[in-house]
Amino acid sequence: MDTTPLLATATAQVTLPIEGMTCATCAARIEKVVNKLPGIDSATVNLATEQAHVSFDDAAVGAAQIVAAITKAGFTVPPSSHQLAITGMTCASCVGRIEKALGKIDGVADVVVNLATEQATVQVQTGAASVADLIRAVEKTGFGAAAVTGDDAQFEEDERKAHAKARHDLLVVLGSALLTLPFVAQMISLVSSFEFALDPYVQLALATPVQFVAGARFYRPAWAALKAGTGNMDLLVVMGTSAAYWLSLFLVFVPADAGQHLYFEAGAAVITLVLLGKWMEARAKRSATEAIRAMMNLRPENARVLSDGVEVDVPVGLVGSGDLVVVRPGERIAVDGVIVDGISQVDESLITGESMPVGKVAGDPVTGGSINADGLLKIRATTVGTESALARIILMIQNAQATKAPVQKMVDQIAAVFVPVVVVIAVSTFLGWNFYSDIGAAAAIINAVAVLVIACPCALGLATPTAIMAGTGNAARYGILIKDAEALELAHKVNVVVLDKTGTLTEGKPTVSAVIALDGDDNALIRLAASAQQGSEHPLAVAILDHAKGIDLIDLDSFKSLPGRGLEAQLNGQTLIIGNRR
Repeated sequence: MDTTPLLATATAQVTLPIEGMTCATCAARIEKVVNKLPGIDSATVNLATEQAHVSFDDAAVGAAQIVAAITKAGFTVPPSSHQLAITGMTCASCVGRIEKALGKIDGVADVVVNLATEQATVQVQTGAASVADLIRAVEKTGFGAAAVTGDDAQFEEDERKAHAKARHDLLVVLGSALLTLPFVAQMISLVSSFEFALDPYVQLALATPVQFVAGARFYRPAWAALKAGTGNMDLLVVMGTSAAYWLSLFLVFVPADAGQHLYFEAGAAVITLVLLGKWMEARAKRSATEAIRAMMNLRPENARVLSDGVEVDVPVGLVGSGDLVVVRPGERIAVDGVIVDGISQVDESLITGESMPVGKVAGDPVTGGSINADGLLKIRATTVGTESALARIILMIQNAQATKAPVQKMVDQIAAVFVPVVVVIAVSTFLGWNFYSDIGAAAAIINAVAVLVIACPCALGLATPTAIMAGTGNAARYGILIKDAEALELAHKVNVVVLDKTGTLTEGKPTVSAVIALDGDDNALIRLAASAQQGSEHPLAVAILDHAKGIDLIDLDSFKSLPGRGLEAQLNGQTLIIGNRR
């Protein structure tokens, strides 16, 4: 096969976190800016995950240029934090040498080397320098270095920041709601027999912090959009609520008549409701990542590595290919590898869907995250870190959540022209009511404000990606892996499902369906079998014991598990062997 076309260009890929996006038009603007750069093959921005996935020819453009273009468009690409395990340091001068070497790398914003923990924490502008670049710089100074944390640590850091932001946003929503409640009470009074009106200066005092403190998150991205010559959802909110606020402020100090109605409540209510919607959307996005968190929790934090005959507990991230890992009964296997010594049953339902533990002997492969049931195993690590089977499954889920469904691409195209169209309609509304009716300029402005705030395209840009995140996350929780958003969108057309084996169709809880004794005494047979199983926690043993509930069992004299084969028990001086033909 001729592979020349595939090798003609050097295609690189980078995933960049982006801060400051608020709606689909922001995502579309970033895609447009990045795609204008030379050498860009494709650029996909996902609003729900707040990430940009870019494929490019690294001979024509670099990641740093992509980051610069996104920053120039008014958004922020936050720096990445990397931790390195440093070997060979003996004193404070070693720390200074390493910090100086790392600080010279382009894109490195901050370096902290800790002599006591023998670790370096490096803040790097995303896309400017890779972990490999950092390690090479340390090694050139004569020290050793290895990456301590991987994607799971970055994910946990992102989760921590997301929870902190969620708490802050909730406090802002609650504060805004408390200040808006008097306006709500005033509006309700208009349709009741207890009508009252707040003093204009009280309304001003209540509305101002809502408009400029709680609403500050809308002004920043709106200004960035204006500078970039485009529009977004925040611009609609700012235009609508600001028009209501400044009109009311004018009427407070220059009243047209004594009973002039003010519109502070309109801006305050809209900002509070939009903030509440934003908080709920963020909560939905966080819940959609629960499946990834659950899968990451399946990996042990530490592995027991056998070095020179001594077992040493080390972080899983530091286990290298070829290391010998010891796994005791009941523990999760830390790495993908091959058994070099030991016999056991391994629960691989996480990977295979097989409900029953599988017998494993020397030479058999095992997968990290699976459970070692009943035997001591020594495993030679083969694939570690991001190359492990579990890490690739997690990456597949993350990629599926980050991809765009065909319908989302259409929505993004609509959102790109949505804001300017809405602004034109709002202006037309004001002109129409002001010049072709007798309601007055103030009421005409309020009608235009209504168009602006009702048309906020929040759901337009977030509904589909949030649904994809929730769908792929829930599917992963039930053991279904979805490759990408397009596959999920097309799933409703499926009319035939083909399963490769019947084992995946069980409930994972075996039960005794029949007892057949050669001598015809079924009760005696189940009594003997259940008595022997009292020392086992195997799923089949549990099933037999459940079936024998109510039967007076015989006390065990001794019990010996035969991993992969069965068991041997002593009952009343008799030897009983239960298991397979092996």
